[in-house]
Amino acid sequence: MRMRGARGRAGCGHGQGAGGHADELLVLVAGGDQRAFEELYGLVSGPVYGLVRRVVRDPAQSEEVAQEVLLELWRSAARFDPGRGSALSWILTLAHRRAVDRVRSARAAGEREQREALRAGEPAFDQVAEEVEAGLEREWVRRCLNRLTALQRQSVTLAYYDGYTYREVAERLSLPLGTVKTRMRDGLTRLRQCLGGAA
Repeated sequence: MRMRGARGRAGCGHGQGAGGHADELLVLVAGGDQRAFEELYGLVSGPVYGLVRRVVRDPAQSEEVAQEVLLELWRSAARFDPGRGSALSWILTLAHRRAVDRVRSARAAGEREQREALRAGEPAFDQVAEEVEAGLEREWVRRCLNRLTALQRQSVTLAYYDGYTYREVAERLSLPLGTVKTRMRDGLTRLRQCLGGAA
């Protein structure tokens, strides 16, 4: 059974609306008519994918779910009851159920992984990601600090990492307060420019 390449053949040889045509095709598919299935595929694959995409969001997963729905049509077309509504409505209901199932399944799997990680004493993915990001930021700050002059680096480190006031920094480095303030201002300007490149 060919699943691909059936698009674009919708509505061939029938002078009626897509909804009524889908009804006819689905009845033929229930009888095992492969050509009718290919035509039905071309007719409904767009609406099915569009609905699934709105629910699932992820394009690759949406494509997967849409294919599952279309395969299900081939297997379960005989369950369609024309007396209870149109074929298109029935197909889109199948698509919506399958999409919701996929979202619930993905959510449950994520929660299960988190619980297992907690039981194993491992940090959850989001926590790991935050730690990696923080580590990269620290590494970038370290590199930017290394681009400052020795005096600028000492002044900034003492003031911003060790918590000293400008006057205490001046005393520790045995420098005039005005000199420390100037070095600090220049150092922070260069540090800001360097860190701006990390964005």
